[in-house]
Amino acid sequence: MATFRPKYVTFDCYGTLTNFDMAGAARRVYGSQLSATTMASFIKDFAAYRLDEVLGAWKPYFEVVHNSVERTCKRNGIVFRPEDAQRINDEIHTWGPHPDVPAGLAKVAREIPLVILSNSMKNLIMSNVEKLGAPFHTVITAEETGAYKPHMKGFEYMFDKLGCGPEDITHVSSSFRYDLMTAYDLGIKSKVWVNRGHEPANPFYEYTEVADIGGLAAAVGLEPLRKSA
Repeated sequence: MATFRPKYVTFDCYGTLTNFDMAGAARRVYGSQLSATTMASFIKDFAAYRLDEVLGAWKPYFEVVHNSVERTCKRNGIVFRPEDAQRINDEIHTWGPHPDVPAGLAKVAREIPLVILSNSMKNLIMSNVEKLGAPFHTVITAEETGAYKPHMKGFEYMFDKLGCGPEDITHVSSSFRYDLMTAYDLGIKSKVWVNRGHEPANPFYEYTEVADIGGLAAAVGLEPLRKSA
């Protein structure tokens, strides 16, 4: 059994829990217009620009998406139409969890309070959280904290709101660049990387790797660790 049992298990939501299908949304809007090669380039650039857009001062998430689509279109020589960015934004409300999430979360929620720290907005995220199939103690958005991850400010706000410190939590994410690198820098020792295939492994950041949320109960000491095949 794992030896550390946290006071809270904190999560990134989009990508880690919710199947955040920005690539699929981009294909549904632009796929009929672009070659396979250009579409692949568009998806890669769109992800990069979304990260770049959240590194500055906070702004509403629909602006993050709008600006990222506009910059991606410019880079790839595509005519930008604001209604195309809006179509992508409108999809976010509809996205549900990865298949492994509801059962995996339910195991942990019976024993440890669950918290979300998300790059989202109050009027956006609850439609996604309601689909996750488990109760959450607290849901914190970038709108509330005034900063998007990977900024440290959101994590510090979360500590203050929960009345705890980095030594008291396990933080769970599928992303190093948005979450786990910052968690490492803040001294969060207990980190879980959900390997969704978004980024390559990076053992420097000292985490427990799980293939899906079904492995989380063992990672926080509630079940025996799974043996490797």
